[in-house]
Amino acid sequence: MRLENLLALTQGTLQNQPFVTRFEGISFDAKKVKRGNLFIAFNTRDIDEAILHGAYGIIFDEPTQIADNEIAWIKVNDVDDALMRLLRFHLIEKELDVYETDRITIKLAQQIMTDSNFLVLGDSIKDDFMKLWEVSEKAKILYSPKLIDRDTFVTSKTLPTAYKDEITVVEQTLFETSFIFNDIFYERQLLSPFFISYLERLLNFYKMNEINYRIRTFTPINNFEAVFTNKELSVKEFGASDRVLIFEPDFELIPSQISYLNRQAKWARIIYLLPKAKAVPFENVEGIFTYESQEEIIRLLQENSFHYALIAEQDKTLLEHETLQKATAQLSLF
Repeated sequence: MRLENLLALTQGTLQNQPFVTRFEGISFDAKKVKRGNLFIAFNTRDIDEAILHGAYGIIFDEPTQIADNEIAWIKVNDVDDALMRLLRFHLIEKELDVYETDRITIKLAQQIMTDSNFLVLGDSIKDDFMKLWEVSEKAKILYSPKLIDRDTFVTSKTLPTAYKDEITVVEQTLFETSFIFNDIFYERQLLSPFFISYLERLLNFYKMNEINYRIRTFTPINNFEAVFTNKELSVKEFGASDRVLIFEPDFELIPSQISYLNRQAKWARIIYLLPKAKAVPFENVEGIFTYESQEEIIRLLQENSFHYALIAEQDKTLLEHETLQKATAQLSLF
């Protein structure tokens, strides 16, 4: 890319009069910079290393010292915005077939092996930049607008909801499923039946678009994530206790998960721990407790009897809280 085109695209200001006039490739990992690259400096402390590896230009948005007048120093208002502008321009000629979906479907798609011309974007635009920069023409892309801005792409379509083939569930627990799809049996997948509708939509999309895929084994995602514990909230092996904490960081999923648990585990004692500010719509649901801090969550879990505890807007790092660490240390003394 020529320097004058880069300045126009990023709306950057050239801070010196460099000898270089064009760049070969882009990098924002200083350790991976190659000679001739343009370096995107998300952290100005990495600039020296990028120059050492042969960067021909630096894009930055914070005050920094010009260390080498032979290369181009380009100041922009916002590095993230500059990166997005570069990417949009780069993708215009690719004629990509882009589909948008929810974050759960993205997490499932990331665990399924597919054709090389099908790209699942599951992180920030910074993390997925190189995948998009090197994507082949007319490739299919799946992304979530909650993770990546829609404006990254010229056009995008919603993942279809109409399909013919269904997943046949053969055996299930609250957190595992054995199922059949397209005459293939998948045994004891570590995937809750709660996610089957998401998977069904995804697999039908693959089938309708003739995208080759292969499912090996699913691993837990941090949504509706089950952690088996004892009464002291010490973690046990999967299935090794009858006291399970279920973590859900995305509050939008809580209503459907409450319905799922009430439907599938009628025999069980279930409690729901919700942020106090968001609990009002659930006042008539049996087993609701509210909290304002992680300390309150731990206290509620310790004071109440339950088989399942659905904990909203938290993940399993809660079990690393210092309150529990101190309690564990005290127990170990005896």
